[in-house]
Amino acid sequence: MLSKRKKWNFINKSLLLILFFSGLLGSYAQQAQRVKIDGVASVVGDFVILDSDIDKTIMEMQSQGISTNNVSRCELLGKLMEDKLYAHHAIQDSLEVSDQEIYDYVDQSIEYFIEQIGSMEKVLEFYNKPDQMSFREELFEINKTQKLAALMQEEIVSNVEVTPEEVRLFFESIPSYDLPVFGTELEIAQIVIAPQVSKTEEERIINQLKGMRTDVLEKGLSFSSKAILYSQDPGSRSKGGKYTLYRKRPRMAKEFRDMAFSLQEGEISDPFKTDFGWHILQVEKIRGQEVDVRHILLIPRVEETQLRDSKELLDTLRQRIVDNEISFEEAALQFSTEKETRLNGGVLVNPATGDTRFELTKIDPVLYNQIRYLEDNEISKPLLEEEQSGAQKYKILKVTNRFEEHTADFLKDYTKIKELALKDKKLKAIQKWIREKIEETYVNVNKDSRYCDFANNWLKVTD
Repeated sequence: MLSKRKKWNFINKSLLLILFFSGLLGSYAQQAQRVKIDGVASVVGDFVILDSDIDKTIMEMQSQGISTNNVSRCELLGKLMEDKLYAHHAIQDSLEVSDQEIYDYVDQSIEYFIEQIGSMEKVLEFYNKPDQMSFREELFEINKTQKLAALMQEEIVSNVEVTPEEVRLFFESIPSYDLPVFGTELEIAQIVIAPQVSKTEEERIINQLKGMRTDVLEKGLSFSSKAILYSQDPGSRSKGGKYTLYRKRPRMAKEFRDMAFSLQEGEISDPFKTDFGWHILQVEKIRGQEVDVRHILLIPRVEETQLRDSKELLDTLRQRIVDNEISFEEAALQFSTEKETRLNGGVLVNPATGDTRFELTKIDPVLYNQIRYLEDNEISKPLLEEEQSGAQKYKILKVTNRFEEHTADFLKDYTKIKELALKDKKLKAIQKWIREKIEETYVNVNKDSRYCDFANNWLKVTD
């Protein structure tokens, strides 16, 4: 639990993200158009913010069930101006945004709107748009601006780090009555047995992918159409297997990234394997440090007998651990097929924090249901897990450590305190950047908004 002051800092930061995704409708203006017109709330660099943008932001927040009772128009205008300041300087600093990535995101957004509201006609009516084309163009500008703003923020804090001494000083600066309280946390370990795939099945998959590759290269068939028809990757199948990869921000399997960045435009890889299955990959476009690719994923079929063998092996392992013939850690090292956890005794890493603790109130619902009735050091029965792709495997779970709710302790909670100290330092870096950039950027606030007590010096008031 954070102090009221720190809570408000984090709330402000969260509000910024909410505004990013709630359809902020700022309009781009040419530099020569820096003149006051009716409805202009402010101008920041090359961006104009209209009074109607604030109204639309309020409507969007309300439509998403977000209370606007304690959010003033001045606060919303201030946040909109921050967004435009980031985006303006991202352009000045030549930070690149992939138009194709933005178009893909617009497509996904519209698909989501249709799923929620019912049809394209109802979506246009709900958002009061005359036609689909203008709606798409507006969404494109919104998302491009927010992407530029996000890139600028990343750039500002990219080199911010904290030393152990800074972490200590940060912790000591917090009054004892204001120290964070951390909820109950668990450390969880697992042993995973994925069924063995027969050599015959692997060869069938490889030959099928080779055939698709030949169809594209020699017969001129569409890679995208093949991906839509045959790929078993639910994340990209509907987009023709399309992904955009960034060299500085790895988020795919290493084998996948290595292949993507080793090919030339238009090249198609031979079949290659990752933990997800077998792929072929086509490089569509290379833009400096990013690359557009399409891929087809095929997952080898697993026979029922192979799946049953995995369960029986885990049953045997579990009994041996219970009988103290082998430790859980040794069993994970020798038998687990999950390479991410087997070397550290099967202990899971929390993807949200990067450490091994899972706060009970924030744990993934599926994982929570799997361990909710386990006593400490009790081992679950084998559990069948099915991935999004349809691949199945068995696992056993164990709660290895429990940390009850407690007030922050520097030694026990160093990782979490370091994270808070880093966030605090990044926030200060951003605030410093904003102060400096406001001074050197053209900013004009409409006289009707000059009464606002902005958190930042948008009116450029001198002491």
